Amino acid sequence: MLDEAAKRRGFDLDTSGFWDRGRHGLGVAQRACYVSAVSVTELVSGDTTFHIVGTAHVSQRSVDEVREVIARVRPDAVCVELDRARYEALTRANAFRDLDVTKVVREGRSLYLLAHLGLAAYQRRLAASLGIKPGAEMLAAIEAANAGGIAIELIDRDIGITLKRTWRNLGTWKRLTLLASLLVGAGPGDPHGSDEPVTAQTIEDLKEPKALSEMLNELGRLVPQIKAPLIDERDQYLASKLRDAGAGRRHVVAVVGAAHLPGIQASFGTPIDRAALETIPPPPLAGRLLKWLVPTLLLAALIWGGRHHGASLAAMMRAWILPTAIGAGAGTLLAGGAPLSVLAAASVSPIAALQPRLRTSMIVGVLEAWRRRPSAAARERLLEELQSFRGFWRNPVTRILLIALASGIGTAIGFWVGVGWLAMFL
Repeated sequence: MLDEAAKRRGFDLDTSGFWDRGRHGLGVAQRACYVSAVSVTELVSGDTTFHIVGTAHVSQRSVDEVREVIARVRPDAVCVELDRARYEALTRANAFRDLDVTKVVREGRSLYLLAHLGLAAYQRRLAASLGIKPGAEMLAAIEAANAGGIAIELIDRDIGITLKRTWRNLGTWKRLTLLASLLVGAGPGDPHGSDEPVTAQTIEDLKEPKALSEMLNELGRLVPQIKAPLIDERDQYLASKLRDAGAGRRHVVAVVGAAHLPGIQASFGTPIDRAALETIPPPPLAGRLLKWLVPTLLLAALIWGGRHHGASLAAMMRAWILPTAIGAGAGTLLAGGAPLSVLAAASVSPIAALQPRLRTSMIVGVLEAWRRRPSAAARERLLEELQSFRGFWRNPVTRILLIALASGIGTAIGFWVGVGWLAMFL
């Protein structure tokens, strides 16, 4: 029936894919078909047929494929790999206009936001080299659905949850390494660090099953902490939301990144606990205990050293305060902080290092946000200015985040230098 309908519309349908009824034990059938060189994976559950288009997020060909499939299938719903925040960012002209930098700093999310901005800028650089807007295929799906009066379903997990779950999996060093690679990059046409520019054909080649499999396997081998929350968990989440979106509908078109196709197919017929995937796991117990244990032991060492080794309390306090204050102040100064921020960092860091609820980065960041007061225009220029190091350095939003981060790193370095100095008294 589908073959005949496609032929009547003038499409050459090759159903050399496969049907595998009961593959997942829940009456799910699946096949891969190619319509006018468009790769579409079809999953059938009950009376609903899901037409899943695997795309590249910076591909003009993917844009054309999405429009073609929606026009051909005339679905009851169009599902897109977006959450509410990314949907609004994609469809609104000024996504960062309402960004509250002070709130971000106060909540301790400076490093998280920098990573988010770096990822967005990285994708924007790559898209610019190919002459296309990032997420253009998602926007094309939304526009086609709106034009045809078709329901739009957002099926991806909240980006904040995804990034926070990813963040929880990474240690401090890996967080900083990832952030540096995103912000510095390898150049707009060279995201992999090679000498060969990325072309439209390079992007299309990555959509091939073999290339995708190799890429995902390599990602899992190199950084399993990133692949699990960023790819594997979202595959399950997308599959679950997609299945729900098909309830009571005959035909559903889904537009997802090609890298998610294998995981969606594997998870489509299995029960998924979305609530568990939406939960932010707490920091490891050892880490939470260490935050309080280290300051407690440090204070105990000060008291014990003064009583049993004859070391003067003043000398031990100096060994603790000086490196911590110098480290925090130097980090703030090197990042371009104002004299008031440098003074605040040096003053608060010895106390903040002993009190986990008080952060040098928070105090310094709030001061810098108050002093710089990023305008709406500066917030709107964020992604554009992140295309160059000069823009990253000059934009007040990224500068505030950088200064806050540098003050925290300086405090941490000074903390461990101080610990080593104090150990000499014991």
